[in-house]
Amino acid sequence: MEAASQEVQLRHVEKDVLIPKMVREKARELCSDKVEDFTKCCQENGFFMVVKCRAENTALKECLTGHYRDSTLYEECKQEYLKEREEFRRTGIPSKKRQQKVPSSM
Repeated sequence: MEAASQEVQLRHVEKDVLIPKMVREKARELCSDKVEDFTKCCQENGFFMVVKCRAENTALKECLTGHYRDSTLYEECKQEYLKEREEFRRTGIPSKKRQQKVPSSM
């Protein structure tokens, strides 16, 4: 059988930890405006942020939760993870180290 025709098997840690982590990171990027609003409110209000930043906190939670539950975003992150995993298995180099720039003046 070809590898492409086989069902992709994900380990528990991949399915329940690594891919959801990618989803959270992407959701934070997609909700960056609400994250900035909440952060600004918290910095301006200090200790009273608990009371004064409820609207910003609610908007941020709704935005993030909407993305967490988005099955298309999960599938997109899953495919991205599978590409990274395949590349790692092929090269043995983690994606973080592949993304680092090699100095050109050696």
